[in-house]
Amino acid sequence: MAQPGTVLARGAALGRCGRACAAGRLGAGRWGSWALGRTPWGRGRAEPALGQEGPAVGRGLGSRPAPRPPERAVLAAGALMGAGDVIAQQLVEQRGLRGHHGPRTLKMMAIGFCFVGPVVGSWYKILDQLIPGTTKVVAVKKMVLDQGGFAPCFLGCFLAITGAMNGLSAAENWSKIQQDYVDALLTNYCIWPPVQIANFYFVPLKHRLAIVQCVAIVWNCYLSWKANRM
Repeated sequence: MAQPGTVLARGAALGRCGRACAAGRLGAGRWGSWALGRTPWGRGRAEPALGQEGPAVGRGLGSRPAPRPPERAVLAAGALMGAGDVIAQQLVEQRGLRGHHGPRTLKMMAIGFCFVGPVVGSWYKILDQLIPGTTKVVAVKKMVLDQGGFAPCFLGCFLAITGAMNGLSAAENWSKIQQDYVDALLTNYCIWPPVQIANFYFVPLKHRLAIVQCVAIVWNCYLSWKANRM
């Protein structure tokens, strides 16, 4: 039988142990550190406490995420629309640097940023969902749908938006569309079907708008000249 003094001593020790656990003192010990993410045999990576987030992986303080491919394609569309207008004014219309109409170039860039880039980029995503795949037959089907359905509507909207931004009234804008639309559509069909077949067959979806805009710099030059000719 244990002596009364021994029982009291054990009870006091257990009481101190309980108070130490309650105060969190064992967290700094060997097994407490293991519970917090460190092994008892060496250094380890400490896990974040409950309710706290760990450090962001691959993200520096104050860093901004890089633009996604569609955003870069929209920026490229605006820049190349502006470049097409510059070529139209300087090489086709031969205005010279002093006669260059800067507001017109800015308008064409705005149309590229706000209309051409978002609309064409969204159309390519829809087209890829409607006709998935990258075979030659799929590329031809995409080209037929693109040139037979999308291109006529897109071209009419483009001419209407350009006329409105140039200050034409509704009647004047409609008259100009009637004058220019057929010629522009026929020129479109002389350029784009082979380009689009190659684009749909060889180029990944995220790069299609940028590739089209690079090829389209001559087309943008033609559109700018056609749309701004009074």
